[in-house]
Amino acid sequence: MMSDPPYRPCVGIMLLNRQGLAFIGRRANKKQGEHVAEGHEWQMPQGGIDAGESPEAAARRELFEETGVKAATLLAEAANWYHYDLPEHLVRSAWKGRFRGQTQKWFAFRFEGKDSDINVLEPGGGEKPEFDAWRWVERGQLVDLIIPFKRKVYEAVVMEFAHLR
Repeated sequence: MMSDPPYRPCVGIMLLNRQGLAFIGRRANKKQGEHVAEGHEWQMPQGGIDAGESPEAAARRELFEETGVKAATLLAEAANWYHYDLPEHLVRSAWKGRFRGQTQKWFAFRFEGKDSDINVLEPGGGEKPEFDAWRWVERGQLVDLIIPFKRKVYEAVVMEFAHLR
């Protein structure tokens, strides 16, 4: 009997502006079924943790690679790791079948720059753009914009960082 593949170690970033609104980006690759569903193409920045990298360092790197943002102050780190499972029909195709989902350490950062500093089309680090558009939203909207199988993680993250202004 084959055991389930492990979870992919990952970070997530809730970037808050001075008004307490959260950054959300629209996925650029809408053909990737494991990450996008009609009407749910939006998500907060996230990404994998490299070997030997701390979760906080990964969060700062991913934030820069996906948004170009460097001017951000750490506000909070989630007390726990959150995870989600991919729907069964995607487990074999996503990440070449190596992972059944992701386990995520979430961080909240305060954006200290200007909106014009955010560049999702030509983000930092020379990476392929993760997003093709972005906007600031009320945190309560985040759960409705994310793909349904990630919803419980977003609900938990929104609650955990609700005290931040």
